[in-house]
Amino acid sequence: QVQLVESGGGLVQPGGSLRLSCAASGSIFSIYAMGWYRQAPGKQRELVASITSGGNTVYADSVKGRFTMSRDNAKNAVDLQMNSLKPDDTAVYYCNADIRTRVTLNRANYWGQGTQVTVSS
Repeated sequence: QVQLVESGGGLVQPGGSLRLSCAASGSIFSIYAMGWYRQAPGKQRELVASITSGGNTVYADSVKGRFTMSRDNAKNAVDLQMNSLKPDDTAVYYCNADIRTRVTLNRANYWGQGTQVTVSS
């Protein structure tokens, strides 16, 4: 069984910063790409940023230059540093990972439970 656990959400004023963390645990053989997605009320879930096992990153246009995703392969963990936050960044943020499990060697997509980020004065 695999779990993704996120942390670091909260309430921040516009222009402020937050750092989200996500750690994968369980019967993991290997982790491929990991990503952060977000879903605002009444909107579809969207990709915020993703990172390969080699460290290559992709960002949504709306967060380029403000958000930075990093990865620690030894800890099966990723972070999302969010700077210059705007009210439009308010959403539930979800961690996602493409994982091959140890016992069955099956490969599947896993999601964390989500963490709320609210940007408001």
